[in-house]
Amino acid sequence: MIDAPPFDILIVDDDPIFREDCVAWFTRKGYQVEEAGSGQEALASCEQRLFHVAIVDMKMPEMSGLELLEKLQTSNAETEVIILTGEGTVESAVSAMKLGAYDYLMKPFPLAELERRCRLAFQHGKLRKENTQLKQVIKRATVEAEMVGESPQIQQVFRLIDRVGPTNSVVLIQGESGTGKELVARALMARSERVDRPFVTINCAALPEQLVESELFGYEKGSFTGATSAKPGLFEVADGGTLFIDEIGELPLAMQPKLLRVLEDGSIRRIGSTKTRRVDARIIAATNRVLEEEVKAGRFREDLFYRINVVTLDLPPIRERNGDIELLVRHLLEPEWDIEDQALKVLLEYDWPGNVRQLQNAMEHAMIMADDLEVTLQDLPSQLLEAARISKVDGSKPQLNESHSEPGGSVEERGAVSGPGDGLTDTQRVVGALTSTDWNIAKAAKKLGIARGTLYQRIKLYGLKRPIE
Repeated sequence: MIDAPPFDILIVDDDPIFREDCVAWFTRKGYQVEEAGSGQEALASCEQRLFHVAIVDMKMPEMSGLELLEKLQTSNAETEVIILTGEGTVESAVSAMKLGAYDYLMKPFPLAELERRCRLAFQHGKLRKENTQLKQVIKRATVEAEMVGESPQIQQVFRLIDRVGPTNSVVLIQGESGTGKELVARALMARSERVDRPFVTINCAALPEQLVESELFGYEKGSFTGATSAKPGLFEVADGGTLFIDEIGELPLAMQPKLLRVLEDGSIRRIGSTKTRRVDARIIAATNRVLEEEVKAGRFREDLFYRINVVTLDLPPIRERNGDIELLVRHLLEPEWDIEDQALKVLLEYDWPGNVRQLQNAMEHAMIMADDLEVTLQDLPSQLLEAARISKVDGSKPQLNESHSEPGGSVEERGAVSGPGDGLTDTQRVVGALTSTDWNIAKAAKKLGIARGTLYQRIKLYGLKRPIE
């Protein structure tokens, strides 16, 4: 059996012998073909189904080919029309092209030539659709993050991405919040043949239940209050590319059969339309839920679960990725930046319930608060420091250096900076550190082995002021 080309054809002609010959030719070649003996029959067919190419005879009773073309341009603008005529004139050809026909062909002609024109028309339609997609897909201005890690767990993920990426298989990405599920989805897309096509995302948890259907499937003008114009859904926008459905576990139960149908045969219907459209979008889904448990609880359809569970990628939380936290920290630091050992120690010992996203936010916070291109303990978010203090009290984690406590601690914590054997007073040591670093607080604090907040306390306590040059 010949593989069916990826487009559908409608043949409109009042000559039944010509229609029969065309249907036999195109069907034998594997095309999906329908025929209509009049303009009204053609419009009725177009209400039920989207055709990529329509072959329309110029002269027909009741409704001419040009009249049908004009109506199709209004109701089925995506359909490319080829006009046929037995009495061709320059004027009729010009009229057809002005009304939006893709091509104009005079009878008689070889059916092989008609097939060639249909293929060209389909390619033209694809280019138009791609242009529309590019206008509708909002591209992020941020630079795509790079996946970093050397632990065995993340290396296994990288291997699966390399293996699965080039295929068209449905992929289910599972992992806690913040583990980088969208990043993995983009990596899968980057390794596929769809790399230059749209990558469209939807987060089911971020939309009210009543909006999910209109976002995914689109709607026709007047289908509900506020629908002042037709809008393609994300499946149409992603046609030929990749649709990333984040938090699929939050997909309303009533919507799940419709998604299942798309996965089974690629057919969709806009809200308010009876017309079936076919799309070719690779589906990558992600969830932080255990979908097997959701199936048992009746919140997720079992048949849909098996349909999306073709290939599963389980993303480990960063607390289980041995050695990767420091790599991530170094990667997230901007060029020429550094981090002091005690600050890095806190980052390595923290549990990171928000995973990579939380670590990324913590590093951004620290770099905003830091001076002189170095992240110190006091630059870290307060919740990390509080967690470190709690772990120090209950003995569950190694203790932090007492000299790095925040201002306002105990008398011992606020005592003089140690300098065993140097014979200097605390004031002399502080002044010496400030002078040698040209009053660079971060460098002086590092030299003294104390936090910047503690150094500021010393400066105020000893009444020190920077010399006027």
